[in-house]
Amino acid sequence: MTENGILQVIFFIFITLLLVKPLGWYMARVYTGKSCGLTLLCSPIERLMYRLAKINAKESMDWKHYLTAMLIFNLLGVLAVYAIQRLQFYLPLNPQSFVAVSPDLAFNTAASFATNTDWQAYAGESTLSYLTQMLALTVQNFFSAATGMSLLVAFIRGLTRHETVGLGNFWVDTVRSILYILLPLSVVLAILLSALGVIQNFHPYQSVSLLQPLHYQETVTDASHNSVATHDITITQQHLPMGPVASQIAIKQLGTNGGGFFNTNSSHPFENPTPLTNFLEMLALWLIPAAFCYTFGILVNDKRQGYALLLTMLLILVPLIFATIVAEQRSNPAFIQLGIEAAPKLGYAGGNMEGKEVRFGIINSALWTATTTATSNGSINAALDSFTPLGGLVPLWLMHLGEVIFGGVGSGLSGMLMLVIIAVFMGGLMVGRTPEYLGKKIEPYEMKMACLAVLIMPLLVLILTALAVLSSQGKAAIANPGAHGFTEILYAFTSMVNNNGSAFSGLNANSTFYNVLGGVGILIGRYWIAIPTLAIAGSLVRKKIIPSNLGTLSTHSPLFIILLMAVIIILGALTFFPALAIGPIVEHLMLRGGYGQ
Repeated sequence: MTENGILQVIFFIFITLLLVKPLGWYMARVYTGKSCGLTLLCSPIERLMYRLAKINAKESMDWKHYLTAMLIFNLLGVLAVYAIQRLQFYLPLNPQSFVAVSPDLAFNTAASFATNTDWQAYAGESTLSYLTQMLALTVQNFFSAATGMSLLVAFIRGLTRHETVGLGNFWVDTVRSILYILLPLSVVLAILLSALGVIQNFHPYQSVSLLQPLHYQETVTDASHNSVATHDITITQQHLPMGPVASQIAIKQLGTNGGGFFNTNSSHPFENPTPLTNFLEMLALWLIPAAFCYTFGILVNDKRQGYALLLTMLLILVPLIFATIVAEQRSNPAFIQLGIEAAPKLGYAGGNMEGKEVRFGIINSALWTATTTATSNGSINAALDSFTPLGGLVPLWLMHLGEVIFGGVGSGLSGMLMLVIIAVFMGGLMVGRTPEYLGKKIEPYEMKMACLAVLIMPLLVLILTALAVLSSQGKAAIANPGAHGFTEILYAFTSMVNNNGSAFSGLNANSTFYNVLGGVGILIGRYWIAIPTLAIAGSLVRKKIIPSNLGTLSTHSPLFIILLMAVIIILGALTFFPALAIGPIVEHLMLRGGYGQ
């Protein structure tokens, strides 16, 4: 790895951390109802929305009412996205006259975007109208992100409040998340991206003449697939898709939604044209999840707690970023055997540029891949299916950790706090102390709910993967049989259940089997984790605050950070190692072993 590559990674992390404190401070003021700089502009709009929707902003909900409001809100989102897709042929802003989306694909997409997953089993530029992209998908990018943020804020109130039942108001938390945080940041980023070359228009698709016509021969076959004739074909024009892209890209990155306006996502030059736009879009991935750690420290009145969580995430993610880069900078043994590359002395040469954009290169492609799977974003700027086996293993394992290394906006830190509860309980047992976290006793009920939240994901991923590899419909979608094909299926269900949305594109997931099974997995992966999370918050908020003493386990010390990291890594390793062993690990051994590497 070159010094330039190391400096690029360090610079990116430095800029991100530089923005953590000001944004985290701002978000803390938003959720505590204090003046935050946009109050004069947004407060009248906020009050008007409450009046129109007949929301009592002063009402504080218990965990069951909070959960009910969240589920109803998200159910309406699923129904709305489904209906718009099915009716898009009859709706405006459809210059290409795209027909209705099939029922199974519409269900999968509706579940995906309502849950912040943004898994896409379709090509956006050939499937969805401008109205569907904006009214269905972009709107849900705001709503689903705000849902995760609201869930986290409610959980924090469960930690800080005592001897009560109120966790706040879901509608107020959601409105403030969108109005004061997501919308202003998205407007700024969309303007920057548009100025730097990301398109934003409502034009019909444009036909342009190629500077260099393309010539090729087309073979005609009969019913028995025998060649009967050949024709010379010359292509002189190319059809360029248009659309309101910049506005959707801004919120898909800031809200850790993922997805893309175009099929090739952020590797498309209309979505991500330059290294500068690439940097800004990567920065948007980390921005809110990282800042939430500082917000957490302010809201619990102990910034050390937030810094401890932030450091834990960085200590896990940064080595995995460099591991991805190193894996992709290794030469392909097949190229060495063919004489395309000379055998390197230290295991490096040209590196694996297959599936990567030249304007980004290996460093920024690998950095993006690690951060997008760590933050539950799912957008891509390179073809993950073309990564080396170990290069593809890292993003897959980052999702196997539960999307808690930064994770989605709000939901990532919520998941991390579930693991904190488990670590506190284990630490208390090891030293013979009553487990406590921020002055609240961690008792069997909290442990049961935390274990439920942690174990649902791996159980569901492994069951769905097993169903796919045992069924003819599941195996028929594999483009590359063997270990790589298994990895494609494992990655797909890991991505869907973890609400990530990225994919190994070698799997043809647009089938009734994957759309329905994946859609169900997406919904369970989101809400069956949210339910125990809010249940824990509802239990903690009723408890008394216990003053800390000499016997209290410190949850911001280096020792606790190490314990928390061990819990995260061991859970991910033990649960998924057998599946990884017959997927990317065996593929790596087959690839390298066959050429003496």
